[in-house]
Amino acid sequence: MPNVHAEKLMEIAQALLIKAGASEEEAATIARYNIGANLVGHDSHGIILIPSYIDRIKVGHIVPGAPFDVKEQSPTTMVIDGNWGFGYVVTDRAMRMTIDKAKQQNVAATTVFRQSHIGRLASYPLMAAREGMIAMITADSGRSAKAVAPFGGAQARLGTNPICFAIPSNLDGPLFFDMATSAAAAGKINVATARGEQVPTGWLIDKDGKPSTDPRVLRQGGALLPLGGAEGYKGYGLAAIVEIFSGLLTGLGFGVEPTGRHNDGCFIAVFNVAAFRNLEVFKREVTEFAEYLKATPPAAGFTEVLYPGEIEYRREQERRKNGIEVEDATWKKLQDLAHGFGIANKLGL
Repeated sequence: MPNVHAEKLMEIAQALLIKAGASEEEAATIARYNIGANLVGHDSHGIILIPSYIDRIKVGHIVPGAPFDVKEQSPTTMVIDGNWGFGYVVTDRAMRMTIDKAKQQNVAATTVFRQSHIGRLASYPLMAAREGMIAMITADSGRSAKAVAPFGGAQARLGTNPICFAIPSNLDGPLFFDMATSAAAAGKINVATARGEQVPTGWLIDKDGKPSTDPRVLRQGGALLPLGGAEGYKGYGLAAIVEIFSGLLTGLGFGVEPTGRHNDGCFIAVFNVAAFRNLEVFKREVTEFAEYLKATPPAAGFTEVLYPGEIEYRREQERRKNGIEVEDATWKKLQDLAHGFGIANKLGL
């Protein structure tokens, strides 16, 4: 697998997206968030997705330059229609506007619908954490094809339905929690498929409802399992709540639409810490809390305890220095796109 520095991957992503119809501003925003996922170790949400976004542009499922419409608004709330624009661009703007409302009113919430894939969720609440606020976001893929079976079920009925919280602190790396409510994100299955690897037991069932470690079964009628293993009813319950926040509250609905158009719906909430506690005192106490957790004696098989979000911070430091490995199958797709757009030589591909 080639090892590529983040700056080069961002250059490649931007150039390909612009050739596919994105504006320079859209392409820069997408590349920043997209390669940012690679940097923190979430390759499932990184450069591997760029070819699929270009495919969606070609068939009209993503609309470059789509209007951003605020359909409803109050001092503390918004309803935003992304008009099938790039999810990264729409949600970035929606989060900034929600933060601004929370600065004025102390709490604010927003729903977003009709936008494409928004990538790694943590990117957006972390914007608020840097502004001294606690933020959360939930996301659902609308009525596109589903990937997760309900607890006890043998067929997919839900999305991976992620949820994320970010908290301001004085830590070197941010404290946040970002998870799919399924045993794994669907993107991790795609990475395993691209790399020819198996996945852990407990992630997947095949089309007959039987356990499998072959990632290819997901696209052959199989399904991801909810988070929790034998206690998967917990992940299932979380997934259902996320779908209500991001699918039903946004008006996207549930189930599968015949077009299969990916349609991320989001619920965003931002809380101004200063409305509840002195911000600097709160940040100090969150930092002390993280240090308290890290001081826990490690259990057998572990060398240390990390606070939520610390592993991503460490990976980012390492990958900024040493580069990002890109699976051969993804690299080949990027090369083919660059040749097709006539920019392979310019990009050194």
